[in-house]
This record gives sequence, C-alpha cells and structure tokens, in this order.
Amino acid sequence: MSPPTGGVTPRALLLLLLLACLFGGNHVAARFAFDDGVDVATAVVLRSGTTALVVGLLVVLQGVSWQTNGRQRGALAVISLLVAVQSLSLYAAVARLPVALALLAFNTWPMWTALWARVLYGHRPDRRTVIAIPVLLAGLALALDVFGAASGLGAQAQWSRIGSGVAFALLAGGTFGLVMVVTQHEVAGLDGRLRSAITMAVVGILALVVVAMQGGLHLPRSGSGWWGLALLTLLYGTAFTMMFTLLPKLGVVGSSPILNVEPVAAMVMAWALLGQRIAPVQVAGGLIVVATVMVLGLRRR
Repeated sequence: MSPPTGGVTPRALLLLLLLACLFGGNHVAARFAFDDGVDVATAVVLRSGTTALVVGLLVVLQGVSWQTNGRQRGALAVISLLVAVQSLSLYAAVARLPVALALLAFNTWPMWTALWARVLYGHRPDRRTVIAIPVLLAGLALALDVFGAASGLGAQAQWSRIGSGVAFALLAGGTFGLVMVVTQHEVAGLDGRLRSAITMAVVGILALVVVAMQGGLHLPRSGSGWWGLALLTLLYGTAFTMMFTLLPKLGVVGSSPILNVEPVAAMVMAWALLGQRIAPVQVAGGLIVVATVMVLGLRRR
C-alpha cells in the first residue's frame, strides 16, 4: 500500500529512502527464506498477521474510528482479496526471479492503474501517461532480457527460465493497480491506518486458508531460513507501520515517487547478499523503469 506524500522535506526524503530500503530488504530476506524451504503462503501469513496486529494496536491506541458503511465494507473485502493475490503473486515472483527483476516487473502497476481507471470508471489517461507506458515497457524488456541476448540463451530458453516468475510479477502489478483504483474511488475517506489493519488481517486469514490447503506451514530447514523469515516480517512490518505513523507527521501526503527506488535498493542488496548479478544492459533497463515510474509519480503530486 502506498503512503501519504506531498512536499518532501529533507527529513521526509531520508525517511522515504529508508522505507524503500526496508521494503527492498524485505524481498531479499524473503528469498533467503524461500531458498530454505519456506513457501509463499507461510511467508504471507506471518508477515501480514504480524503487521495487522501492530497497525491494529495503533488504531486502538490512537483512537481511530472503526465506523464504516456497507459500501466501504464491501470495497474493503474486494481490496483485501486483491491484496492477498498481489502478496502471494509478488513473493512467488521473488522466489523464481532475481529480486530486482521481480520488483521491476511489479513496478508496471502505474500502467495497470491507468488501464483499470479507464475500464472501471471511464477515466482517460493523460498524454503524459500514454507516452510513458511504451517507455516503461521498453525499459522492462531490456531489464528482463526478453530476447535472451545478454544471457546468450536466446528468447525461447530465456522465457522458459523467467516466464513463470514474470507472469506472477505482472499479476501482482495488475492486482495492485486495481487496488489503487478501487481504494481511491471507494474507500479514500477511511483512515489509512484502519484500511491497512483490516486489509492485512484479511490477507493473513486468506493466506492461512491456503496454508491449510497445502497441509500446514512450511517452515525453514536451517538458521539462514529462519533469519530470512524473521527479517522479512520485521522489515515489512516496520516499513508499513512507519508509513502510516511518521510520514503524516512530516506533512507527506499522497503516493511518493521516491519509494519507487525500491528495485534499485533491492538490486544492490541482492547483489551483495545473494550474489544475484544482472547484465549492464539489464541495469540500464531497470533504471529506465524506475525513472519512468518516478516521473509519473511526480506528475501526480
């Protein structure tokens, strides 16, 4: 979920960069857990359940009203289901792709937002968005090495290697774009802390159902996996909580384009900690994607 932002002070800028690193670190930690036997549903249960408890406690302590109407409750149910799909899909992508590439493919969500706004509410995308979409897709094609030139594998072998991961990442981006549109039009009047607490709680429950269907929690086999599972929960929960407590106090309102440096932060951490390396042309494609999304975010401010 995106935090509130507006005019960004130096203090808020540093906090936003920290949040981007925390969210990126969450996905790097998740890869350690997945490589050690943890499944996607187990990670989502622990991450979402813990975050729901923390944010729910903040809602109670800060006296946020729990009052909602029938339309808002229905929209929250839809949003929660979509966020569950997005969470499971993005972690599934992280388990199959280099972390940075999974996040870059997910970062197509502004394109999906424009599409869903057009389909559901009849909003025409502005000229800047129409121009940005092919640039974003071109950058993503370079980052994913869709023709297999950088890897030397050729297109068919490259897609047999990355195809399922890219599909999950795009599904995550598509569902997140839909979440953004529905949130804006149906529940924007609700306090962000309340929306987030309810959404995370429902996502945790839905993931728990998936866990039960799969025969129970799939826990790590060794210490590195336990560290990964603990860190993904801690990093995500910390970033998510800071997003709705500290940023509003700094006068940051709306969705910050600065948070879209997350794939770059994840690229550096995945290189240092996981040994994941991508070709220079892929790095260039990734920077094009990040820059395009940031430009779109700056336009919305």
